[in-house]
Amino acid sequence: MKDPVFVIHGVANRDRDEFATAVSALATASGVDMVPVHWGDLGAQDQFIDAALPAYRTGPEILRDSEAPEHVVGAPLSTPVFTEAVDQNQQLSQVEASLRTHLVEWDDGEDDGLRDRSRHRLDPDQILEYVAELWPDTEWLSRTSDAQLLGETGRALAHALLDEADSDSEDSYYGLRGQGADGDSRLRSLVRRRLKDLDRVAGAAVQAVGARLNHAVRSRFGPGTTRFLGDVLVYQRHQAAVHARVREVIDDVHPDLGRSPDRPVRVAAHSLGGVIAVDMATATVPLWTESLVTFGSQAAFFHVCDPRGGQLSPYAGHTPVHLPASLNRWTNLWEPLDVLAFAASKVFRLHDGTAPVDLPVGHQASTGMWTHSVYWDLPYVASVIGDVMRQDQPF
Repeated sequence: MKDPVFVIHGVANRDRDEFATAVSALATASGVDMVPVHWGDLGAQDQFIDAALPAYRTGPEILRDSEAPEHVVGAPLSTPVFTEAVDQNQQLSQVEASLRTHLVEWDDGEDDGLRDRSRHRLDPDQILEYVAELWPDTEWLSRTSDAQLLGETGRALAHALLDEADSDSEDSYYGLRGQGADGDSRLRSLVRRRLKDLDRVAGAAVQAVGARLNHAVRSRFGPGTTRFLGDVLVYQRHQAAVHARVREVIDDVHPDLGRSPDRPVRVAAHSLGGVIAVDMATATVPLWTESLVTFGSQAAFFHVCDPRGGQLSPYAGHTPVHLPASLNRWTNLWEPLDVLAFAASKVFRLHDGTAPVDLPVGHQASTGMWTHSVYWDLPYVASVIGDVMRQDQPF
């Protein structure tokens, strides 16, 4: 009878019983005996993460004419709405098209009998000349490439100026229309003020959304992020303690397991657990491993970024890194939407010259967009593990 398969979890597994339940279900689905290796209690601490989160102000912000929207520290937006490099001519052409359209629609509209449209007609060329002159002074609008936002800016500017032209007050634009330089100066002033207003609205809106998003990400996902990234950092600093935990669980089954090629272990590992398994199998004093199945793992990525040492040479980019005989077979599963899953076959070669086997796992729509944890419940993953672990090839 074969020894059991040791299952090593990845990041963010704090509940020992929950992990044991998952391994039991995987053992049943794969048809092989399994032993869970839980090391989550050695991972990152996340109970005090709230102390490091910046406070989010929910009260109304009053922005005066002389103030720009307050920047939200730590929440820069690099989206298609606000970008660093934009084509100003293209921006202005989109504003122009919308502004001209709405001015024409107003001029061509049905006469309501209450106003003389001919005397309120605005000169779009003059307006656009001032827009082009004042556009670089905007903080937010001059950075956007979003066609809808630019179009709405042209529309809002046209309507604001038309409303001003309709005003009968003595200081309105219409009251000064036709009075030469004074009228033109008033139009320029109105364009400047309306552009500034629209720019402030855009800036306040995007920063309000950014602040809420930043707060939500930090407060809702901060502990999870701490566990994920924190566990990687903790493992990098405390490999010996994590490896000792794995060795302890194996020794509980039999102290000879993995000590020599005469009685190698079989391992299935998820995420960072795969990195742990490869590190131990290729260490100077290795955990002799007959069959390894990794799923959603980063062993190749880690080695390319930071050579793991032990018996592994650094990856130079032109030839794969040869694995020692202490890692006999390696099957690596990856799900196409799992951003934390990496291939192994281009980076490594087994001791017999063959590549580790990279197998894609079909994406299921029901799993959603975050797929890093779905492997445990997928029948295909259990089937591959069962097939690999039941092979009776000599070591």
